[in-house]
Amino acid sequence: MIAALLFDFGGTLDADGLPWKERFRQLYRACGVDPGDNVFDPIFYAADDALVGALPPLCGLRKTVERLASGVSAGLGLSDSSVTARVARGFLDASLARLSANAQVLERLRRRYRLGLVSNFYGNLGAVCAEAGIDAHFEVVVDSTRVGFTKPDARIFRHATDALGVDPADVTFIGDSPTRDMAGARGVGMRHVWLTGQSSPKPCCPDDRVIPTLADLERVL
Repeated sequence: MIAALLFDFGGTLDADGLPWKERFRQLYRACGVDPGDNVFDPIFYAADDALVGALPPLCGLRKTVERLASGVSAGLGLSDSSVTARVARGFLDASLARLSANAQVLERLRRRYRLGLVSNFYGNLGAVCAEAGIDAHFEVVVDSTRVGFTKPDARIFRHATDALGVDPADVTFIGDSPTRDMAGARGVGMRHVWLTGQSSPKPCCPDDRVIPTLADLERVL
């Protein structure tokens, strides 16, 4: 019996299987900025790392996205602020649209299961969820910066299950990363569902469930 469902946030609830780095890359390319993956990737990771623990706890999704876009643009040496604004707005609009649609899925699921959120984030995940209007769906929100552990560390998963008072074996984790989400859940004996977007990769485990969109989750539980 499944007692609870735990979700990743970025790339899972706000986008069907597409990580933030890839979404930002696509938005910059749409603005004519494409330095190549070998240049863009380390710049994005540096901007992302710079926000860990640096954002106020009450910083919401819009400000978070704007700060990250500003950091990436600075790393790329862009002086045109309109590009940064277009990237941030495009990212935010797409995120809010997907979060609104997925909120309906969460509303149905919480009638059957206890729900929680476990994310490698900046320390302000609670405020981000509140601004996005999804905080009421979760009994526990675990932000890696707040607890001091990042996925795939088993301790961040156990922090969530302990807070819910459930055994990991009775929990299913839903995420988009095979190395952080699937491997981490597997490491604590937790069932896992891999959200992959439109691609259909080989499952990470023999009995792994793979879904293209979060709307497909209910049919595999």
